[in-house]
Amino acid sequence: MSSSEEKGPLPVTPEKEVPPPQFTHGGDAINQHRDQEDFWTRNGLNLKSFQRRGDGASIDSLDRTMKTRHLHMIAIGGSIGAGFFVGSGKALATGGPATLLIDFSIIGIMMFNTVYALGELAVMFPVSGGFYTYSTRFIDPSWGFAMGWNYVMQWSIVLPLELTVCGITIQYWTKDVNVAVWITVFMFAIIFVNVFGTLGYAEEEFWSSVLKLGATVVFMIIAVVLVCGGGPEGSAYDEYSGGKLWQDPGAFANGFRGFCSVFVTAAFSFSGTELVGLAAAEARNPVKSLPGAIKQVFWRITLFYILGLTFIGLLVRHDDDRLLGGDNPYINVDASPFVLVGLDAKLYGYDSFMNVIILVSVLSIGVSSVYGGSRTLTALSQQGYAPKIFSYIDRSGRPLISVLFVCAFGPLAYVNLSTSGVVVFDWLLALSGLAALFTWGSICLAHIRFRKAWARQGHTLDEIPFKAAGGVYGSYLGLLLVILVLIAQLFVAICPVGGGFNDVEGFFKSYLALPVVIVFWIGGFIWKRTGWLRTDQIDVDTGRRELPWDEINEYRERLAQMPAWKRVLHTVFV
Repeated sequence: MSSSEEKGPLPVTPEKEVPPPQFTHGGDAINQHRDQEDFWTRNGLNLKSFQRRGDGASIDSLDRTMKTRHLHMIAIGGSIGAGFFVGSGKALATGGPATLLIDFSIIGIMMFNTVYALGELAVMFPVSGGFYTYSTRFIDPSWGFAMGWNYVMQWSIVLPLELTVCGITIQYWTKDVNVAVWITVFMFAIIFVNVFGTLGYAEEEFWSSVLKLGATVVFMIIAVVLVCGGGPEGSAYDEYSGGKLWQDPGAFANGFRGFCSVFVTAAFSFSGTELVGLAAAEARNPVKSLPGAIKQVFWRITLFYILGLTFIGLLVRHDDDRLLGGDNPYINVDASPFVLVGLDAKLYGYDSFMNVIILVSVLSIGVSSVYGGSRTLTALSQQGYAPKIFSYIDRSGRPLISVLFVCAFGPLAYVNLSTSGVVVFDWLLALSGLAALFTWGSICLAHIRFRKAWARQGHTLDEIPFKAAGGVYGSYLGLLLVILVLIAQLFVAICPVGGGFNDVEGFFKSYLALPVVIVFWIGGFIWKRTGWLRTDQIDVDTGRRELPWDEINEYRERLAQMPAWKRVLHTVFV
């Protein structure tokens, strides 16, 4: 087989009225540059490391030390945090166990298709620093501007939220020390991890994900025993219960309003799943490591969310007053159903163990917020969508100014200490709760538009090295689910769970993300004066990654010789 046959037909670049961003891939050069630096400079441990990198300092100058094991663990456990361990308690109280399971499953299906679409695009087009650029390239540059700034804002707001949860988690053991002290300690811990740049983030995520994965497996083993009545004598689980709580107090709570309300908690819990696509740009060989990492998302959805929350629904009553968590259940670890199970089972010490896991999880999300926000801001700067100062990349490959910008939002955590702090916290949560949905919908739409332009310009699916499991139909399903969830949340914003109709303040606390995105979109249009790209304007050839087609074709041949069940296993799960 000739080289041209292996790589498919020669690309034909269409005439373009609006040129897309130009992407380059300099992984080998960047790794070589890094290897030339001494140990202390490479790892950001001396003053020289803070100097501007002298190789043009493009976004492709970011550090490329992430390994396959890092990407796999980021995919399977990287974004598990307060939304899952603590916020699921509020979701259970609001909608009941059946709603909890159904809503998280729907968001899980959405994420499965979204991450696969992202994986297909990321393997084809190496984008360092921000997948918002797929919106710029395949949808509308103004919308890409909005999605980039929306993503930066989302993570900048999540940082103080997670710091607040860290501080209050410590109060489970002692209230003698002011929460502000703990917020400060954890803020410096997050900054310390980010001093080590990409490698610091990758190692922290790897080990924290290992811990979260292990704790979840332990929880499910204990949960099986408790459901079967194997709890200590005199505990709430000393006799077989099975699905009793689905009958009394019932599988659903608060009717249709409760069902719609849980979606925002589920979306908040899944936020960060897409980070594996962002992190792949800083891996040494993303073509090999990213597809395997993308396939781990299935196990996260089924193992962490679906199985874990199924057991929660079997063990914790949805009318338990402790789930309400006082003023704000997102920051009260006493309201965590995982902690309540340990208390009710009289497993002394297990509640503290789960709080340690919650603390590690929340700290991990804080580190991820700095990583995701800073990389996207740097990409925005270098595409001309943000001030040029944010394009600064130092000699160890860190986007230094962007990291400092995101970290500057951390002190917002202190406002929760005031009497009106809960109100401020609610507004911050309103900004971040739905923001991820717009990102996920844009990824699905970008994939749909890419496939349409790809076919229009004479390319075949065989030229795509890693294809989304559900194809373009999976992206249509993902986009449809995003739209339905946004409609459901609009309904809840107007008709809250408590009954009646919301006032203006209540509406915007539930739906603030939409007007913010619209403002960013209008701002992008005013700045760039560009609109929706027609299919023949989309360039699918510029910046495509050079791919090892010999290896890809050899793998496809091996796959074709496997039995049908094994092909499905390797295509979707392995």
